[in-house]
Amino acid sequence: MVVQRVSFYVLLVLVTLAFIAVILPFYSAIFWAVVFAILFFPLYSWLEAKLGGRRNVAAVLSVIICLCLVILPGLAILSSLVQEGASLYQRISSGQIDLPRMLNQVVDALPIFVQDRLRSLETGGFADLRERFSSSLMQGGSFFAGRALTFGQSTVEFFIAFGLMLYLLFFLFRDGRALAKTIRSAAPLSDEHTNQFMAKFASVVRATVRGNIIIAIIQGAIGGVTFWALGVQPALLWGVLMVILSLVPAVGAALVWVPTAIYLAVTGAVLQAVIIAAVGVFVIGLVDNLLRPPLVGKETKMPDYVVLISTIGGISLVGVNGFVIGPLIAALFIAAWSLFEKERERGPEDGISPD
Repeated sequence: MVVQRVSFYVLLVLVTLAFIAVILPFYSAIFWAVVFAILFFPLYSWLEAKLGGRRNVAAVLSVIICLCLVILPGLAILSSLVQEGASLYQRISSGQIDLPRMLNQVVDALPIFVQDRLRSLETGGFADLRERFSSSLMQGGSFFAGRALTFGQSTVEFFIAFGLMLYLLFFLFRDGRALAKTIRSAAPLSDEHTNQFMAKFASVVRATVRGNIIIAIIQGAIGGVTFWALGVQPALLWGVLMVILSLVPAVGAALVWVPTAIYLAVTGAVLQAVIIAAVGVFVIGLVDNLLRPPLVGKETKMPDYVVLISTIGGISLVGVNGFVIGPLIAALFIAAWSLFEKERERGPEDGISPD
């Protein structure tokens, strides 16, 4: 009997690992289908009630609304970023934008003692630094140009993943309640622990995606419009970059507007620099400080520094998906240790023994 039970558990682990290996190539599509299902499930429930319990129709309408409100605009923004980045790379490589000359302008505008300090560096030190900076910008533009080419070459793979996400999203809407009930029953945890983990998972996804996206769009739009009004080009590229970088808490859009303001100031466009700095500090920064705590931090019940570290770590680990996966793992980590602490306080006679 023991041998049979052990064999069953071994088989269970093996088939689970095999299944994970099968779906791993499309983990992004599956992950975002789950995320959108959690975000839009209240809408699906409302439509289901209004349509008299017609689950299929409600699920289809929910997918269409999700597609129009979030997915297609997101793809349009990403496409614009790639095109603008590729165009900027072509302008730099063709010499229309002279990076060494721009850097020399910045150095010439610096105070005399700073210039003397730079000149006092060992021979070739500053030149090497300047060369590395120019090379980094070129590599960034080359990345966008390469992504534009890669996107054209992998269109079939993209549409397969995209179709899979929408297909799975439909069934997650329609059968979401039954699936959640099955997970609760199959999870090797108590009902209390399972419910707490599932509730934490859903709340973190809602807070992180909804909060970060709203904040990023607002900040990027403000920054992009400001750049456009002041004639800083390409305004669309900088605006989209601010949208993406705003997904990183604390620093975010400042990675774009601060260097821009500094460059404008040292090259003589003082009024433009002051306006960008003022908008960055008092408008873009205020949006982040006012909206991020209620939309992200409070619902996840995580300190701001944990949200920041987990977001950056998640992005560095798994790419853009990490801005959700990072805080999600951090929240589940905190939830698990909180439950463990409660079990220790209860003691072995009231709960699960920690030993």
